Amino acid sequence: MSNQRPPLPPFDEETARQKLRAAEDGWNSRDPERVSLAYSLDSRWRNRAEFVTGRDEIVTFLTRKWIRELDYRLIKEIWAFRENRIAVRFAYEWHDDARNWYRSYGNENWQFDADGLMTHRHASINDLPIKESDRLFHWPLGRRPDDHPSLSDLGL
Repeated sequence: MSNQRPPLPPFDEETARQKLRAAEDGWNSRDPERVSLAYSLDSRWRNRAEFVTGRDEIVTFLTRKWIRELDYRLIKEIWAFRENRIAVRFAYEWHDDARNWYRSYGNENWQFDADGLMTHRHASINDLPIKESDRLFHWPLGRRPDDHPSLSDLGL
């Protein structure tokens, strides 16, 4: 079985967008095991002030995240790309167990190996409390529909 995760670097505009959408779809699945397969076995993350290394820690991190961040819906957009790196901006909406809603904004820098697995992920994220009536991401849980507005379309 191949360990490759196409598209492979070096990225052009189309393949960078494909890689981004695959990442968004994976995260919107809220399946830690599935998401972890996009990362190298020794992938290194900085997520806010937390440091994660390797797939096992990624699964643990994501499991904990999606227990706390309920009804999670994410949109990502390309910021820049070159060779084996992609920079993205994103926003996601979620609520806690007390039904307090948030929109989390951030930027990620990604680096990939020759097999298309992410070896580094650096994420900076800020959480904004919002009213439930201010939510903008209303698709059913799972993959964002192709016709749903992008971050730029939503003015985010």
